[in-house]
Amino acid sequence: MARPLFARLQGNSRGCLAFEPFFLIPFSMFSTYATLYMYELGVTEMNIGWITTIGLIVQVLSSFISGYLTDRLGRKRAILYFDLLSWSLATLLWAFSQNLWFFVAAAFINGFQRVPHVAFYCLIVEDTRPADRTYVFTLLQIISVIGGLFAPLGGLLVAQYGMVQGVRIMYILAFVLMTFQFVGRHLTTRETAAGLQKRQETRELGLKQSLIEYSGAFRELWADSNLLLIFAVYILFNFQATLKTTFLSLYLADYLRLDNGILSLFPAVSSVIMLLTLWLIMPKIPEQGANRSMMAGFALSALSSVMLVLYPSSRLLWIGLSTILSAVGLMISSPYLETAVQNAIDDDKRAKVFSMLSVLILLFTSPAGIIGGWTYKLDPRIPLWLVTAAFVLSYTLLHLYRKRVSKLTVGSAS
Repeated sequence: MARPLFARLQGNSRGCLAFEPFFLIPFSMFSTYATLYMYELGVTEMNIGWITTIGLIVQVLSSFISGYLTDRLGRKRAILYFDLLSWSLATLLWAFSQNLWFFVAAAFINGFQRVPHVAFYCLIVEDTRPADRTYVFTLLQIISVIGGLFAPLGGLLVAQYGMVQGVRIMYILAFVLMTFQFVGRHLTTRETAAGLQKRQETRELGLKQSLIEYSGAFRELWADSNLLLIFAVYILFNFQATLKTTFLSLYLADYLRLDNGILSLFPAVSSVIMLLTLWLIMPKIPEQGANRSMMAGFALSALSSVMLVLYPSSRLLWIGLSTILSAVGLMISSPYLETAVQNAIDDDKRAKVFSMLSVLILLFTSPAGIIGGWTYKLDPRIPLWLVTAAFVLSYTLLHLYRKRVSKLTVGSAS
């Protein structure tokens, strides 16, 4: 059965996904402890928030030029050059960090990750048939899930060497594996047809005219209310993800007093549940049920956060149940949301529109670090309440989007 399934992966999607574990495995190991690592080295909660926000501000700026750079350099070169800068160099800085300023420098460099982010989506989507894109993003989610199974290795390193030395080892390992991924992917993919065309067009236009055209992409976004609705859902999804990634581990360790070594078990539990969801639930979701699946996923994700703040218990069973709900919610919503956003963008305008979407995402998520740090100091439960509110609003907007799309479908059919 695996042979016909993976035969659907052709060209760039195959090359991109084959090397993706070399990024996601080390990322799942160190991301669980990144905030605690800073905290252990004397960085305060407020400064952690500021560091997150500085990184996001740089991401805003790099997002604005990411479309131009992706078109000017080509998808392959843009993703290679800026992955090496924003991840290989940043992981080395994190590995040898001594104080606040190391983290500030790493956050600044890591902020350029938006260039390869846009280039990656162009590379993996443009030569893939629209009918196969949900499949590709589901596989990408599976690889991310499998990467989470390796998170307990980070817990073993922390238990063996302590928080600081254990995380330093994780970052060095990340540097080696991620760099291998970037080079391997570059050698096994080819420039897309749209990338070749845009590279030639961008050279002929020049920098000034190209940037004028990219800034004009905002007008295209405002012209389509349905496109704005699905983009708003995507923005809220990223907002809650930033808050949750930054402060959930700190909440569990600092507020609920969980042992640091146990923290890494929850990403592994989440990964197992997501794989089971993929196997048992997702095959039963009809293609026309994508929006309902996303809404159900948002509801489960909101419930998982509410559980932790209404009854802040350190019982592993309770936290495990919250983790299970969150994992199911993410699995039945994320691939469909990614597909809905990508299918809403024309290939000819993908780099331009997606880079402008990235700018909007970051303009709204940049304050998340400061808001999270400030509210966490007031009450550690508030960031999770904000995560819950983001999911509730996403549910509401998606319900409105679903009704509008249904009306358009009925209208065109008649």
